[in-house]
Amino acid sequence: MNDNDFNIKAKIIKETFNDERRIKCRTPKHERELDENVYPGGDIFTTEEGEFIDFEFQIKDFDEVELTKYVEFAENLYEKHQKKVSVYILCPKDINVTVKECPIKSDAEFTIKLACNQEDLCHMILRVIKNKIKNHEGLTGEDFHVLANLPVKCAKKDRNYFRLEYFRIINRYFY
Repeated sequence: MNDNDFNIKAKIIKETFNDERRIKCRTPKHERELDENVYPGGDIFTTEEGEFIDFEFQIKDFDEVELTKYVEFAENLYEKHQKKVSVYILCPKDINVTVKECPIKSDAEFTIKLACNQEDLCHMILRVIKNKIKNHEGLTGEDFHVLANLPVKCAKKDRNYFRLEYFRIINRYFY
């Protein structure tokens, strides 16, 4: 993750989720390792206080299965380090949220916040992926998965645009 990507995500966390804590760095890989079969999280950051912030883009409906995945992730990260975990999930305005806000019983100290953004999330995700390519950062399997799914997650009028961008990136990356 380059400095620009880091700064953009830190700004989104501060402004969208009202989190005033200073983010010190992206959490080192060895500190992000979780138990087998536990969702690995998105972009995980460490605050100056040593707490963790997981920043996620949610491009599919947010239901009980998704919530359970994030709870398991937060509990597992907390159990490994005994430090508070904040999970911030940014959603496009058009996904369905089918779970209600409720208290979650756990021995782990964590919070999960969901925010719907008025900016088209598909465009935001594509911009992040293009910045990774521009800055010669490797794309992950998750990046390719999300990129491939943008044409079915975006507004119908934008499908061809996202398909074209997907084809361009795949052809330049692999050929």
